[in-house]
Amino acid sequence: MIPCNSRAGKTVQQGSGYLSFVPANVPPTPPIAFDAEMIALLSQADLALGQLSGIAAILPNPDLFVALYVKHEAVLSSQIEGIQCTFDEVLEQEANDSGIRTKAIGEVVNYVHAMNYGMGRLSTLPLSLRLLREVHGCLLAGVRGDNKDPGG
Repeated sequence: MIPCNSRAGKTVQQGSGYLSFVPANVPPTPPIAFDAEMIALLSQADLALGQLSGIAAILPNPDLFVALYVKHEAVLSSQIEGIQCTFDEVLEQEANDSGIRTKAIGEVVNYVHAMNYGMGRLSTLPLSLRLLREVHGCLLAGVRGDNKDPGG
């Protein structure tokens, strides 16, 4: 990760050699300007959310749509980490699960599992460091980083 300093926050060098991201305070300084451009962007976002809501209302199985979206997001998030795996490969692995996975597919599958685990735990546990540690443990189970005390 390249050190950065922006309105969103900054990266800070840790003693272990890693960089960590420290978000900026909320509300931001200076405050968000609600000019014509911002209002147009908010209007476009509102329209897109309305369209998504309308589509979700007519889907026979909205949970399937959400599950596919989570898998797609997992592939994109994994690619940020340098993991080379496609959405099709993840779906194929899921359809033909022989228990044998490439490391890349294993990490993407863990992203999905961690997300589902975390969402399920929110019904019994508030958003907290404990929850983040549990989700982190799921994310690294049996893949790269498993020996680094995940969730610890």
